[in-house]
Amino acid sequence: MMKFPRRIALLGSTGSIGRQTLDVVRRFPEQFHIVALAARQNIALLAQQVHEFKPSFVSCFADTPIAEEMVRTELPEAILGEEGLLGAATHAEADIVVAATSGLMGLHPTLAAIEAGKAIAIANKETLVMAGALVTQAAQRAGVPLLPIDSEHSAIWQCLRGEENATIQRLLLTASGGPFRSATVEQLRSVTVQQALTHPTWRMGQKITIDSATLMNKGLEVLEAHWLFDIPYEHINVVIHPESIIHSMVEFIDGSIKMQASLPSMHLPIMNALAYPTRLNCADTGFVRELHWADIGKLSFEALDITRFPCFHLALQAAKLGGTYPCALVGADEEAVELFLTGKIGFLDIAALIEAVLEKHQSVQQPDLSATLEACAWARRTAQHLCKRYA
Repeated sequence: MMKFPRRIALLGSTGSIGRQTLDVVRRFPEQFHIVALAARQNIALLAQQVHEFKPSFVSCFADTPIAEEMVRTELPEAILGEEGLLGAATHAEADIVVAATSGLMGLHPTLAAIEAGKAIAIANKETLVMAGALVTQAAQRAGVPLLPIDSEHSAIWQCLRGEENATIQRLLLTASGGPFRSATVEQLRSVTVQQALTHPTWRMGQKITIDSATLMNKGLEVLEAHWLFDIPYEHINVVIHPESIIHSMVEFIDGSIKMQASLPSMHLPIMNALAYPTRLNCADTGFVRELHWADIGKLSFEALDITRFPCFHLALQAAKLGGTYPCALVGADEEAVELFLTGKIGFLDIAALIEAVLEKHQSVQQPDLSATLEACAWARRTAQHLCKRYA
């Protein structure tokens, strides 16, 4: 068991999860200490974070010449590129690595951190979706925990403490339904970027917000749950829960159901991952508001309609096909979302483009890291080529 204070390497420090992780560290200075920060290209914010938290290691991916020049001016001590990201992930002083980078960028450093014996607080969906077998097997070999930060997986993780997998009947992931929960297919045809970026419950980065609007995000969470908890796909269900009070549930073979409830706050799952197995008193932090059940009045649940949200169905198909299909799914989705954000395709074209890519994919069973990365890159290239038909 790790002792306090826990020394944290934070990958993706300027993103939504990264900033909220630093909120937690700020509120609990005796429990947590930042030893490494890594960001992509928000140099101004990273510089502020370095000034405040004084890490011994700083990394910036800086994937444009302008960003690289800014880093050399603002943060001359920072290590640039993938070398810096890997350096942060394997920093000798770190006890726990928060993997909060988005997309494919999180895979290499997460595997490197595991090999270095670091506990992993994981918020990067793509890492487990693309390489679940590689990551979980590496963690088992190294004897390090994978601590979920997603609110749904944190809820399941909390419900499973003290339970045995043999007693689990099914996992029930909840979904808010996103901004278009009640929209018709016809209404979805004219969805704008701004509308898709307006989530009713959570404030997140652009990619994950669009994935939440298409419900691709919920499909990816099914794959995550499969790898995190070693539960077959047929025993993982999703239910729409607009109030976002129940964050997920576990049903056991005797018919009992455990659930974790709170008003929406990403600070809570972050605290649970960083402090595990300790629960921190956050009464005066402002992170989690007290839940008054009488004021809530009622909680509602609905079935997920895959005819209006085909991205969810595509994610489940890729999961069941296995091999490199999930890798192709991630690559195609990343490219399709980028094309939508830049106005090159429509909202419903996201699913159509992903499906077209998956239909062309020739899967590799039991892929190694190289095959995993190539399948994702192939999917992005193929999506770029196919998108012309949706222009």
